[in-house]
Amino acid sequence: MTAAQADLQAEFPKMPEEPRIDRPVVADGAALWRMARDSGALDLNSSYSYLLWCRDFAGTSAVARTEPGGPPVGFVTAYLRPDRPRTLLVWQVAVDAAHRGRGLAGRLLDALTARVADEHGVTGIETTITPGNTASERLFLSYARRHGAAVERDVLFGTRQFPDGPHEPEVLYRIGPLSA
Repeated sequence: MTAAQADLQAEFPKMPEEPRIDRPVVADGAALWRMARDSGALDLNSSYSYLLWCRDFAGTSAVARTEPGGPPVGFVTAYLRPDRPRTLLVWQVAVDAAHRGRGLAGRLLDALTARVADEHGVTGIETTITPGNTASERLFLSYARRHGAAVERDVLFGTRQFPDGPHEPEVLYRIGPLSA
């Protein structure tokens, strides 16, 4: 067990049934869309986009299942930045309501970044968080602590840049370099 895994276990109680974390498949797209819709915090993309995400970005995304081949109970969607291919941009993280509060989002994020670091040499992650989204702030700051990484924050997109009406600013969190 790595130090990061020990920190995660200390921070969150063990889940009664430890979920399996793997890559999404196209058939998972509908479940991801429903989790995003039901989260109450995520911007909901079209159902079509979740299907495409599970097809085109499965290698840089992850789902958690409580049984092999079962429906996802949590997910992380992410992609490698084209101009910075050693940086993983985390797009969305969601956990089904019945599985929240037990560290599953942190486990998903740790498993995904470990896999993508092994496969692509990723050394840092980025994500955006709107002000007041304390659950996401806690998730990513905790992740940075577990991985001995610095966190930089800057506004990526201001309120006025969104063409479809009022939108909170999106604050970019840069986390890295990641330790092993």
